Amino acid sequence: MTFKYSVTLPISGGNKLRRFREWAEDRDALRMEFFYREMRRKTGLLMDGDKPEGGEWNLDKQNRESPDDDMDPPERPKFEPDEITREVIEMVKDRFGDHFGSLERFEWPVPREEAEEAADAFFAERIEKFGPYQDAMVYGEDDLYHSMLSTSINLGLLDPLELCQRAEKAYRDGKAPLNSVEGFIRQLIGWREYVRGFYWYFMPGLESDNKLNAQRGLPEFYWTGETDMRCMDDSIRSTRQNAHAHHIQRLMVLGNFALLAGIKPREVQDWYLVVYADAYEWVELPNVAAMILYADGGLVASKPYAASGAYINRMSDYCAGCRYSPKVKDGENACPITLLYWNFLIENRRVLQANPRMAMAYRNLDRMDASAVQGMQQRATRFLDGLNAGVTTTNPPLQGELDL
Repeated sequence: MTFKYSVTLPISGGNKLRRFREWAEDRDALRMEFFYREMRRKTGLLMDGDKPEGGEWNLDKQNRESPDDDMDPPERPKFEPDEITREVIEMVKDRFGDHFGSLERFEWPVPREEAEEAADAFFAERIEKFGPYQDAMVYGEDDLYHSMLSTSINLGLLDPLELCQRAEKAYRDGKAPLNSVEGFIRQLIGWREYVRGFYWYFMPGLESDNKLNAQRGLPEFYWTGETDMRCMDDSIRSTRQNAHAHHIQRLMVLGNFALLAGIKPREVQDWYLVVYADAYEWVELPNVAAMILYADGGLVASKPYAASGAYINRMSDYCAGCRYSPKVKDGENACPITLLYWNFLIENRRVLQANPRMAMAYRNLDRMDASAVQGMQQRATRFLDGLNAGVTTTNPPLQGELDL
């Protein structure tokens, strides 16, 4: 297969980017999983001779626990701003006080010593349950068992390989289970290094890709947080307060909504780049354009990461306190995300129905009563029309009524 884009890697990319190009050339598919396995072999991390420790490369299936009463995550270290940081906060307040975000509680590590303290706390207190609960979401809980180290890593305060080696040592010493350690290492030498190479390999074309022809503007509530969707409300709140939301909130809540609603990739990319403290274009753009929005047509992901409200209900406590229900397909209490999910399948059938990983979704769609499908599509269309008019309920007025 010949890929559409071919760019010369910058001299400043170093050997890592050159190695990615060598790995990518002449491959039919650039799946992260294959890149990750090669990185494991090269680094020797979690290897048993020439085989993966425990016999499996990827233990993601063991890392999908829903939130439950056994969760009792320790508080992560919070750091008081030093004098220089306080000066910067005041400057930002003075020059950009009306911009998105909050300056009320800046608690991130700034010097390397604080970043190392944050890493020490993660390996001592949270890595054991990092894996099982890494996809869980709990209303009002921003940290859970996540490492919260991405800002320090992307700023260069922490070395990714050293962190991976510490994680492996925790496993070898019996202080952390294999599924947690493998999941942590995969995020760094797998996903992080992969998207870095992917970015340079496919730029500049990647930034303008829009294979699903998404044309809607970014809804205002991404900036205001004013929405009755509890999952979106909490994810935007965390983003505003912390300049951070964990990866499932970014992928399966905020990103999933943008995918299902057909938001223009460039507008979504710009939003993610602006609002997150760990966002640099090389890591943010591939994640948003390719992983979240499927704008690259499947070079990264073998299928769109599209999900209905049932997924959010399974992986969080959001739906229990929400005015909408993922089990309701019609009426004022119908979950917008569920409506948009089925509408997404209908709108993109021509592009997606031949994808074998989408076959079950389309079989389920085809089993539905035709009139029920039509009703869901009409309600989804009305909801999407309402986004442009600032209405965010599943029962907005009909288009003709918006002008009254």
